[in-house]
Amino acid sequence: MSVIKEDELVKGKIVKISKDEVLVDVGFKSFGVVPRAELINAESYQVGDEIDVFIERMEDNHGKLLLSRRRADFMRIWDDIIKLYETQEITKVKILRRIKGGMVVDLLGIEAFLPGSQIDVRPVRDFDGWVGKNIEIKVVKVNHPSENVVVSHKVLLEEQLSEQRQAIMSKLEKG
Repeated sequence: MSVIKEDELVKGKIVKISKDEVLVDVGFKSFGVVPRAELINAESYQVGDEIDVFIERMEDNHGKLLLSRRRADFMRIWDDIIKLYETQEITKVKILRRIKGGMVVDLLGIEAFLPGSQIDVRPVRDFDGWVGKNIEIKVVKVNHPSENVVVSHKVLLEEQLSEQRQAIMSKLEKG
């Protein structure tokens, strides 16, 4: 038996697959339970496969260890988003829909917020025209407790304009 605690990402081995749930051995005194609906392509999994799971609760009303595959996937993606923020790396996103104050974009499978003021260097009049477009962005803000991410396209445009301005200024001569 290994020492595990709630809110932890662990590897487990599938022990049994039933119609509604999947039993996973994570090295605890009892098997953990993952709802089968959380497994994408559940048919492709077999007994003995190793999967990453997130420990939601040590025991429910029936004494079962509750696990989540969906939350494990989210935690892995969240780590990638943190790296994008720290390295200020440029990444492509797809604009999903318009909301009050801006747009929602798909960032590595997680919804992130693109404020209206951060879409372009000039004020945007037609927000609906941006829906469905793929654009490059940088992650400008990450809020850990509420798991919110704010991205910006304007930052990249301003960097390009600044580079162009410097190139022009270096070529100019007096007079």
